[in-house]
Amino acid sequence: MNKPVENFWGIKLANVKKALESNNFEVFIAETAEEAKKIVLENIIPKLSPKSISWGGSMTLVATKLYWALKDNQNVEIIDTFEQKISDEEKLKRRRQSLQADLFLTGTNALTEAGQLVNLDMIGNRIGGLTFGPEHVVVLIGRNKIVADLNEAISRIKNYAAPVNAMRLDMKTPCAKTSYCEECKSPERICNTWAITEKSFPKKRVKVILINEDSGL
Repeated sequence: MNKPVENFWGIKLANVKKALESNNFEVFIAETAEEAKKIVLENIIPKLSPKSISWGGSMTLVATKLYWALKDNQNVEIIDTFEQKISDEEKLKRRRQSLQADLFLTGTNALTEAGQLVNLDMIGNRIGGLTFGPEHVVVLIGRNKIVADLNEAISRIKNYAAPVNAMRLDMKTPCAKTSYCEECKSPERICNTWAITEKSFPKKRVKVILINEDSGL
C-alpha cells in the first residue's frame, strides 16, 4: 500500500468524525492548520455572522494563526483574552465577558474515539465557554489529541498535557519537575475543573475541526 500513514489517519479521522456527528457535533476535517483557519474564516464565520468573538486558551488556536487573523477585525467585537499588556484583573474581566460572545474558539485536551471532548482547567473559563454561554463554539483539534477512551483521555491529560502546560507557564507545581501528576495541593495547581462533553446541545452548537497533523498539547 502506498502512503500507509496517510491512509491510517484518513480512516481514523473519518471514524472520529462519524462518532462526533452521532453526538450532534458539526464536524470538519482540515489537512493542515492553514486549512483549519480557512474553514473558520471562509465558512463558519460568514454563515454565523457573529457580532462578538472570543477564545479560550489553546495552543492549537495559536498554531492556526486565527488569533492574529481575528484580533484586529474591525467588523466584529473582539474580546481578547490573550492580550499580554493588561492587568490580571482585566484579563479575568475579559474571560468573564467571553462567556457571552456569539462565537467562542478553543481547543481540547483530549478527544475519545467515541466522540467525547475531555478537558481539565485551572480557572474554568475555557470549559465554561465550551459548555454554556457563547451561542456557537469552534473546537480546533490536532490528531495527536485522539485517544481510545475516557481512561486514556484522563491519563493523557494528567501525565502529559497538564505537566507540559505547567512547564510552559512556569508554574511552581510538582509535575513541572517530575513530568507526571502527583495530585498536588500547590497554590499554582492548574488542574481544578474537569469537563466531559458527551454531546453538543443544541445540535451543532459546537463545531469541531479535526486537523490531520499534530497540533497543541
